[in-house]
Amino acid sequence: MVSVVLVVAPVSIAAFLYVLLRFAWSRVVHNTKHVSRTRLPPGPKAIPVLGNVHQLPMDYQERTFAEWAKLYGDVVYAKLFRRPILVLNSLRAAQDLLEKRGSKYSSRPRLVLLSELMGWDNVITHMPYGDRFRKHRRWMHEGLQSKEALLGYRPVQRRETYTLLAGLLETPADFASHIHRWAVGTIMEITYGHRIHSLDDEYVRIARAATVETVLAGSPGSMLVDFFPVLKSIPTWMPGAGFKRNAFKIRGMVRELMDSPFNMVKRAMSSGNARPSFTASLIEDMYRRNSLTPAEEEDIKGAAGVIYAAGTDTTVTVMTTFFLAMVLHPEAFTKAQAELDAVIGRSRLPDIEDRGSLPYLECVLNELYRWRCPVPLAIPHNLTEEDEYRGYHIPGDTMVIPNIWKMSQDPSVYPEPQKFRPDRWLEMSPQAVELANPRKIVFGFGRRICPGREFADNLIWLAMASVISLFDIRKAVDSHGKEITPAATYCSGFVSHPHDFTCTIRPRSEKAADVIAQARSALAV
Repeated sequence: MVSVVLVVAPVSIAAFLYVLLRFAWSRVVHNTKHVSRTRLPPGPKAIPVLGNVHQLPMDYQERTFAEWAKLYGDVVYAKLFRRPILVLNSLRAAQDLLEKRGSKYSSRPRLVLLSELMGWDNVITHMPYGDRFRKHRRWMHEGLQSKEALLGYRPVQRRETYTLLAGLLETPADFASHIHRWAVGTIMEITYGHRIHSLDDEYVRIARAATVETVLAGSPGSMLVDFFPVLKSIPTWMPGAGFKRNAFKIRGMVRELMDSPFNMVKRAMSSGNARPSFTASLIEDMYRRNSLTPAEEEDIKGAAGVIYAAGTDTTVTVMTTFFLAMVLHPEAFTKAQAELDAVIGRSRLPDIEDRGSLPYLECVLNELYRWRCPVPLAIPHNLTEEDEYRGYHIPGDTMVIPNIWKMSQDPSVYPEPQKFRPDRWLEMSPQAVELANPRKIVFGFGRRICPGREFADNLIWLAMASVISLFDIRKAVDSHGKEITPAATYCSGFVSHPHDFTCTIRPRSEKAADVIAQARSALAV
């Protein structure tokens, strides 16, 4: 008996200690996981109901987010009402999450105002990530990014650029209208095959009404419905439902934007006189497959509509910024002009094939993108499942906001970021230029990157090079002969436009009209 006790007792004690240790260890693991799951990224203290909304101004939220970065780092966690948000203030953080973990970070938040009330639900920029999004992205790649498509669009880009030059030659004071007409004319033709003659064009009017009213109606007060979707059910007759009545009015404009040019292309195809276009190619492909269903038509309308809506405004903003930068920084303008004279001469206009021979002009364009990015905060991404980053827990269904403005103004990457200084790109090593290339920032990230970025980049380069080659851009003078220095100020909004300014635009030579005519003649051949 004694021997049995002597054997059993140690075994029992060992078993007891084993169970005790396992229990203790399970508690440690549980507590560690609990701490890990509740260890959110740093950010400003939220208050009940409002979260951090009371700490955000109505305008220029990107600047407030940048101030938060000084206090909390480049990844900031906050709340808009009860909705968690993650603000990414560095390129590294954006690439780590939005690109390397694109399967989790490529969706969109629920956009009640824009998609469900205004009717922008069929455009790729607002779609949640899924099969429909992938289909639209494939269409965009084939229609806007393939080498064949990009080469096919060059005649349109040239013709509309030459029209811009002719307008600047005839009425230089109206440069803002000429820029708008250039962007709209180019995008309208590649999207629908429709060649416009002025901004009074019927389809331009339809598209502009829908896009402008959408931006104006997207005030913070109206967008409360995105955070409290129950407001969507408020009857339109009730006090406080003005946002809904306005949204339904805009819905009709959006519907006209989607339907009218699409139907125009179908009519032109039926009569056999349709010009090549993004829309015509998709319709023709659907006819070939015998699958042009109402659902497919709706998708084509959305894919075409977003090219106009998303492409026009940003292109206009970058080109207007070019004129502003050249007025304020004549030394950069003169240096670019000298390079063009040395490489191209003054008897012809530069072409896209000349791009590789004009390195300083590339520096000017790099600096344009960086100095005043057109879309400061982009459209938010949405995290579809919980994640961990740098030891912090990020809850699922978090709205993720890339602060593009802060990334492009990072002094650790771009010393004295507020200064427009193209020479900074010459002072960097090729490796540094590649890492700091603003195209990695301003066109978005990951699977949500702008599909028309190469088309837009070529178009802007061609127009910029042609204007520098043919014209002098200087400060305007007042009635007393004193120079007027424009303020480099920009409006707040999804797309940040420069405020109106004046400048003097003069041809460099009396032969400017002949150079434009010669370029147009060569294009006709």
